[in-house]
Amino acid sequence: MSEVSVFFLHGLAYAGLLFLVSAGLTLVFGMMNVLNFAHAVMYMLGAYFSFTLLQVTGQFWLCLIVCPLLLFIIGALVERFLLRRVHAYGHLHELLLTFGLAYILTELVKWIWGNYPLAVNIGGFLGTTVQLFGITYPVYRIFIFVCAILVGTAMALILFRTRLGIILRAAVNDSEMVNALGFNVPLVFTGVFGFGAALSGLAGVIAGPLLTTYPGMAAEILIDAFVVIVVGGFGSLGGAVVASLLIGELQSFGVLLFPKLSLALVYMLMAAVLIIKPSGLFGEKQ
Repeated sequence: MSEVSVFFLHGLAYAGLLFLVSAGLTLVFGMMNVLNFAHAVMYMLGAYFSFTLLQVTGQFWLCLIVCPLLLFIIGALVERFLLRRVHAYGHLHELLLTFGLAYILTELVKWIWGNYPLAVNIGGFLGTTVQLFGITYPVYRIFIFVCAILVGTAMALILFRTRLGIILRAAVNDSEMVNALGFNVPLVFTGVFGFGAALSGLAGVIAGPLLTTYPGMAAEILIDAFVVIVVGGFGSLGGAVVASLLIGELQSFGVLLFPKLSLALVYMLMAAVLIIKPSGLFGEKQ
Protein backbone atom coordinates (compact mmCIF):
# COMPACT_ATOMS: atom_id res chain seq x y z
CA MET A 1 0.00 0.00 0.00
CA SER A 2 2.83 2.37 0.87
CA GLU A 3 4.44 1.69 -2.53
CA VAL A 4 1.19 2.59 -4.30
CA SER A 5 0.97 5.82 -2.29
CA VAL A 6 4.50 6.78 -3.29
CA PHE A 7 3.85 6.24 -6.99
CA PHE A 8 0.52 8.07 -6.76
CA LEU A 9 2.19 11.11 -5.17
CA HIS A 10 5.05 10.95 -7.69
CA GLY A 11 2.43 11.03 -10.44
CA LEU A 12 0.78 14.11 -8.91
CA ALA A 13 4.12 15.93 -8.71
CA TYR A 14 4.95 15.21 -12.35
CA ALA A 15 1.40 16.11 -13.37
CA GLY A 16 1.83 19.49 -11.67
CA LEU A 17 5.06 20.11 -13.56
CA LEU A 18 3.46 19.03 -16.85
CA PHE A 19 0.51 21.34 -16.29
CA LEU A 20 2.72 24.38 -15.70
CA VAL A 21 4.45 23.77 -19.04
CA SER A 22 1.41 22.73 -21.07
CA ALA A 23 -0.89 25.45 -19.67
CA GLY A 24 1.27 28.16 -21.24
CA LEU A 25 1.48 26.19 -24.48
CA THR A 26 -2.28 25.64 -24.71
CA LEU A 27 -3.00 29.26 -23.72
CA VAL A 28 -0.82 30.59 -26.53
CA PHE A 29 -2.35 28.19 -29.05
CA GLY A 30 -5.90 28.82 -27.86
CA MET A 31 -5.58 32.60 -28.04
CA MET A 32 -3.07 33.17 -30.82
CA ASN A 33 -3.36 29.95 -32.85
CA VAL A 34 0.43 29.57 -32.62
CA LEU A 35 2.20 26.26 -32.01
CA ASN A 36 5.39 27.34 -30.30
CA PHE A 37 8.23 24.82 -30.59
CA ALA A 38 10.47 27.13 -28.56
CA HIS A 39 8.12 26.94 -25.56
CA ALA A 40 10.09 24.20 -23.81
CA VAL A 41 13.31 26.17 -24.28
CA MET A 42 11.81 28.79 -21.95
CA TYR A 43 11.41 25.96 -19.44
CA MET A 44 15.08 25.08 -19.86
CA LEU A 45 16.14 28.73 -19.55
CA GLY A 46 14.09 29.03 -16.36
CA ALA A 47 16.04 26.12 -14.87
CA TYR A 48 19.43 27.56 -15.89
CA PHE A 49 18.56 31.10 -14.78
CA SER A 50 17.43 29.68 -11.44
CA PHE A 51 20.66 27.70 -11.07
CA THR A 52 22.75 30.84 -11.63
CA LEU A 53 20.64 33.08 -9.39
CA LEU A 54 20.64 30.47 -6.65
CA GLN A 55 24.43 30.27 -6.83
CA VAL A 56 24.63 34.05 -6.37
CA THR A 57 21.90 34.71 -3.80
CA GLY A 58 21.12 31.34 -2.25
CA GLN A 59 17.43 32.34 -2.23
CA PHE A 60 15.19 29.88 -4.03
CA TRP A 61 12.07 31.94 -3.34
CA LEU A 62 13.69 34.85 -5.18
CA CYS A 63 14.24 32.57 -8.18
CA LEU A 64 10.50 31.83 -8.26
CA ILE A 65 9.82 35.53 -8.80
CA VAL A 66 12.76 36.83 -10.84
CA CYS A 67 13.19 34.01 -13.37
CA PRO A 68 9.56 33.98 -14.64
CA LEU A 69 9.77 37.78 -15.00
CA LEU A 70 12.90 37.43 -17.12
CA LEU A 71 11.20 34.78 -19.27
CA PHE A 72 8.15 37.03 -19.65
CA ILE A 73 10.40 39.73 -21.10
CA ILE A 74 12.16 37.27 -23.42
CA GLY A 75 8.83 35.81 -24.57
CA ALA A 76 7.36 39.27 -25.21
CA LEU A 77 10.42 40.26 -27.26
CA VAL A 78 10.21 37.04 -29.30
CA GLU A 79 6.55 37.68 -30.11
CA ARG A 80 7.01 41.36 -30.87
CA PHE A 81 10.10 41.20 -33.08
CA LEU A 82 10.01 37.68 -34.53
CA LEU A 83 6.67 35.87 -34.44
CA ARG A 84 4.56 38.89 -35.33
CA ARG A 85 6.50 39.27 -38.57
CA VAL A 86 5.69 35.73 -39.78
CA HIS A 87 2.24 35.17 -38.22
CA ALA A 88 0.41 36.23 -41.38
CA TYR A 89 2.22 33.56 -43.42
CA GLY A 90 0.73 30.63 -41.49
CA HIS A 91 1.77 27.77 -39.24
CA LEU A 92 4.68 26.51 -41.31
CA HIS A 93 6.62 29.77 -40.96
CA GLU A 94 5.87 29.88 -37.22
CA LEU A 95 7.02 26.30 -36.74
CA LEU A 96 10.24 26.88 -38.67
CA LEU A 97 10.94 30.10 -36.77
CA THR A 98 10.30 28.66 -33.31
CA PHE A 99 12.16 25.44 -34.13
CA GLY A 100 15.18 27.44 -35.29
CA LEU A 101 14.97 29.67 -32.22
CA ALA A 102 14.85 26.61 -29.96
CA TYR A 103 17.96 25.18 -31.62
CA ILE A 104 19.86 28.49 -31.34
CA LEU A 105 18.97 28.99 -27.66
CA THR A 106 19.87 25.39 -26.82
CA GLU A 107 23.31 25.80 -28.39
CA LEU A 108 23.71 29.11 -26.54
CA VAL A 109 22.93 27.38 -23.25
CA LYS A 110 25.58 24.73 -23.99
CA TRP A 111 28.10 27.48 -24.74
CA ILE A 112 27.38 29.40 -21.53
CA TRP A 113 26.71 26.65 -18.98
CA GLY A 114 28.30 23.63 -20.65
CA ASN A 115 26.86 20.37 -21.98
CA TYR A 116 26.77 18.53 -18.67
CA PRO A 117 24.14 18.10 -15.92
CA LEU A 118 23.88 20.67 -13.14
CA ALA A 119 22.46 19.79 -9.74
CA VAL A 120 20.28 22.35 -7.96
CA ASN A 121 20.14 21.94 -4.20
CA ILE A 122 17.67 23.76 -1.98
CA GLY A 123 17.62 23.80 1.78
CA GLY A 124 15.15 24.96 4.36
CA PHE A 125 11.63 23.66 4.72
CA LEU A 126 11.32 22.62 1.06
CA GLY A 127 14.25 20.25 1.50
CA THR A 128 12.61 18.34 4.37
CA THR A 129 10.17 15.41 4.47
CA VAL A 130 6.75 14.85 6.05
CA GLN A 131 4.63 11.87 7.03
CA LEU A 132 1.84 11.41 4.47
CA PHE A 133 -0.40 8.34 3.98
CA GLY A 134 1.86 6.43 6.31
CA ILE A 135 5.04 7.16 4.33
CA THR A 136 7.88 9.65 4.56
CA TYR A 137 7.57 11.94 1.55
CA PRO A 138 9.59 14.96 0.30
CA VAL A 139 7.92 18.32 0.94
CA TYR A 140 9.24 19.61 -2.37
CA ARG A 141 7.17 17.21 -4.47
CA ILE A 142 4.04 18.32 -2.61
CA PHE A 143 5.09 21.92 -3.19
CA ILE A 144 5.16 21.32 -6.98
CA PHE A 145 1.58 20.06 -7.03
CA VAL A 146 0.39 22.92 -4.80
CA CYS A 147 2.06 25.44 -7.15
CA ALA A 148 0.21 23.91 -10.10
CA ILE A 149 -3.12 24.16 -8.26
CA LEU A 150 -2.49 27.81 -7.38
CA VAL A 151 -1.44 28.72 -10.93
CA GLY A 152 -4.36 26.85 -12.50
CA THR A 153 -6.87 28.48 -10.13
CA ALA A 154 -5.42 31.95 -10.79
CA MET A 155 -5.57 31.43 -14.56
CA ALA A 156 -9.19 30.23 -14.41
CA LEU A 157 -10.23 33.21 -12.26
CA ILE A 158 -8.48 35.69 -14.56
CA LEU A 159 -9.88 34.18 -17.77
CA PHE A 160 -13.47 33.69 -16.60
CA ARG A 161 -14.05 36.13 -13.73
CA THR A 162 -12.29 39.37 -14.68
CA ARG A 163 -12.64 42.14 -17.24
CA LEU A 164 -9.18 41.28 -18.55
CA GLY A 165 -10.33 37.72 -19.19
CA ILE A 166 -13.34 38.98 -21.13
CA ILE A 167 -11.05 41.10 -23.32
CA LEU A 168 -8.67 38.17 -23.87
CA ARG A 169 -11.44 35.77 -24.88
CA ALA A 170 -13.09 38.40 -27.07
CA ALA A 171 -9.79 39.05 -28.84
CA VAL A 172 -9.67 35.38 -29.83
CA ASN A 173 -13.15 35.38 -31.38
CA ASP A 174 -13.14 38.81 -33.00
CA SER A 175 -9.87 40.71 -32.76
CA GLU A 176 -11.03 43.44 -35.16
CA MET A 177 -14.02 44.28 -32.97
CA VAL A 178 -11.87 44.40 -29.83
CA ASN A 179 -9.37 46.62 -31.66
CA ALA A 180 -12.23 48.91 -32.74
CA LEU A 181 -13.29 49.26 -29.09
CA GLY A 182 -9.93 50.84 -28.35
CA PHE A 183 -7.93 47.89 -27.06
CA ASN A 184 -4.47 47.23 -28.47
CA VAL A 185 -4.89 43.61 -29.63
CA PRO A 186 -1.24 43.11 -30.74
CA LEU A 187 -0.14 44.26 -27.28
CA VAL A 188 -2.61 41.82 -25.70
CA PHE A 189 -1.16 38.96 -27.76
CA THR A 190 2.37 40.02 -26.80
CA GLY A 191 1.35 39.86 -23.14
CA VAL A 192 -0.24 36.43 -23.61
CA PHE A 193 2.86 35.04 -25.29
CA GLY A 194 5.06 36.53 -22.58
CA PHE A 195 2.82 35.04 -19.88
CA GLY A 196 3.06 31.62 -21.54
CA ALA A 197 6.86 31.90 -21.54
CA ALA A 198 6.79 32.96 -17.89
CA LEU A 199 4.72 29.90 -16.96
CA SER A 200 7.19 27.67 -18.75
CA GLY A 201 10.06 29.44 -17.01
CA LEU A 202 8.36 28.94 -13.63
CA ALA A 203 8.08 25.23 -14.40
CA GLY A 204 11.80 25.20 -15.20
CA VAL A 205 12.66 26.86 -11.89
CA ILE A 206 10.58 24.28 -10.06
CA ALA A 207 11.98 21.38 -12.11
CA GLY A 208 15.60 22.26 -11.33
CA PRO A 209 15.76 20.80 -7.80
CA LEU A 210 13.57 17.83 -8.78
CA LEU A 211 15.27 16.82 -12.03
CA THR A 212 18.72 17.35 -13.45
CA THR A 213 19.26 20.63 -15.27
CA TYR A 214 20.76 19.84 -18.69
CA PRO A 215 20.31 21.04 -22.32
CA GLY A 216 18.20 18.03 -23.32
CA MET A 217 15.52 18.75 -20.72
CA ALA A 218 13.66 21.02 -23.16
CA ALA A 219 13.13 18.34 -25.79
CA GLU A 220 12.16 15.82 -23.11
CA ILE A 221 9.38 17.93 -21.59
CA LEU A 222 8.18 19.29 -24.95
CA ILE A 223 7.07 15.85 -26.13
CA ASP A 224 5.00 15.25 -22.99
CA ALA A 225 3.58 18.79 -23.11
CA PHE A 226 2.38 18.30 -26.68
CA VAL A 227 0.83 14.97 -25.69
CA VAL A 228 -1.02 16.81 -22.91
CA ILE A 229 -2.55 19.41 -25.22
CA VAL A 230 -3.43 16.77 -27.84
CA VAL A 231 -5.14 14.53 -25.27
CA GLY A 232 -6.79 17.40 -23.38
CA GLY A 233 -7.77 19.36 -26.48
CA PHE A 234 -6.01 22.27 -28.17
CA GLY A 235 -6.71 25.53 -26.38
CA SER A 236 -8.56 23.93 -23.43
CA LEU A 237 -7.29 24.85 -19.96
CA GLY A 238 -9.52 22.23 -18.32
CA GLY A 239 -8.26 19.69 -20.81
CA ALA A 240 -4.68 20.52 -19.84
CA VAL A 241 -5.53 19.86 -16.17
CA VAL A 242 -7.16 16.48 -16.82
CA ALA A 243 -4.59 15.34 -19.37
CA SER A 244 -1.68 16.32 -17.09
CA LEU A 245 -3.15 14.22 -14.27
CA LEU A 246 -3.78 11.28 -16.60
CA ILE A 247 -0.30 11.34 -18.10
CA GLY A 248 1.46 12.01 -14.79
CA GLU A 249 -0.20 9.03 -13.11
CA LEU A 250 0.11 6.84 -16.21
CA GLN A 251 3.85 7.42 -16.36
CA SER A 252 4.26 6.87 -12.64
CA PHE A 253 2.23 3.66 -12.37
CA GLY A 254 3.52 2.49 -15.74
CA VAL A 255 6.99 2.19 -14.23
CA LEU A 256 5.51 0.15 -11.37
CA LEU A 257 3.11 -2.11 -13.28
CA PHE A 258 4.42 -2.25 -16.85
CA PRO A 259 8.13 -1.30 -16.74
CA LYS A 260 8.82 -2.53 -20.29
CA LEU A 261 5.89 -0.53 -21.71
CA SER A 262 6.14 2.53 -19.48
CA LEU A 263 7.47 4.80 -22.25
CA ALA A 264 4.86 3.63 -24.75
CA LEU A 265 1.80 3.94 -22.49
CA VAL A 266 1.52 7.71 -22.93
CA TYR A 267 1.54 7.43 -26.71
CA MET A 268 -0.95 4.57 -26.58
CA LEU A 269 -3.28 6.85 -24.61
CA MET A 270 -2.80 9.65 -27.13
CA ALA A 271 -3.52 7.31 -30.04
CA ALA A 272 -6.68 6.03 -28.35
CA VAL A 273 -7.95 9.57 -27.71
CA LEU A 274 -7.23 10.64 -31.29
CA ILE A 275 -9.13 7.63 -32.65
CA ILE A 276 -12.15 8.10 -30.37
CA LYS A 277 -12.21 11.91 -30.19
CA PRO A 278 -9.74 13.57 -32.58
CA SER A 279 -10.33 17.04 -31.09
CA GLY A 280 -9.15 15.83 -27.67
CA LEU A 281 -11.10 15.15 -24.48
CA PHE A 282 -12.18 18.78 -24.05
CA GLY A 283 -11.39 20.21 -27.46
CA GLU A 284 -14.02 21.78 -29.69
CA LYS A 285 -14.85 20.13 -33.00
CA GLN A 286 -13.52 22.07 -35.94
